[in-house]
Amino acid sequence: MDRSLKRCSSPTVSEGVIGIVRRPPLRLGYCTALAVLIVSSLALILAACNQGTRRNGMPAGAQAVLDAAIADIDAGRYEKLYNEAADEWRKAATLDESKATFKTLHDKLGNVHTRELQSASEEQTSTAPIRGHSLVVAYRTSFEHGDGMETIILLEHGGRWYLARYFVTSSGLK
Repeated sequence: MDRSLKRCSSPTVSEGVIGIVRRPPLRLGYCTALAVLIVSSLALILAACNQGTRRNGMPAGAQAVLDAAIADIDAGRYEKLYNEAADEWRKAATLDESKATFKTLHDKLGNVHTRELQSASEEQTSTAPIRGHSLVVAYRTSFEHGDGMETIILLEHGGRWYLARYFVTSSGLK
C-alpha cells in the first residue's frame, strides 16, 4: 500500500473507501525560505520594540530624586527645589517666578492629602520642550481643596537625575 494514501472518514461514506491524497513534494528551498521569513519577521519585530522611546518603570537613581522633589514641594522648600532643578527649569523660569507659581498652587489647592501613582515612563526625545533621557511621572492627587493630576518630569544629565518640570491640572485652579 502506498503510504501517501489515507482512509477517508466521512459519516456518509462507508468504511473501506480509500481516498488518494498526494502531498506535493517538499522542496528544500521552500522550507529554507519559510525559516528565513520567520526569523526576519521576528528580528524586525524585536528591533522595532527596542527602538521604542518609552519604557515603563523607574530607572536607577530617579526614585530618590523624585521623592526629594515631592518632599520639597510639600514642605514649601521652593528655593531648594529651584537650585537643585535641571538647567531647563532655571532657563524657563526665575526663582521668583517659580516661588510665585508654587505659592499660587498651594493657596488655591492647599496641602496634599494623598498621591496615587498613575504612570512612570522613560522617554528619549530629541524635540522640545524636554530633550534627552527623561522620566515622566503622573500622580492622581487629592488636595485640601480638590483633586487633580500632578505630572513631574525628571531629566538625566551625566548619569544624574534632575527635576525639569512640574505641572498640576485641577478644577480647583479655575
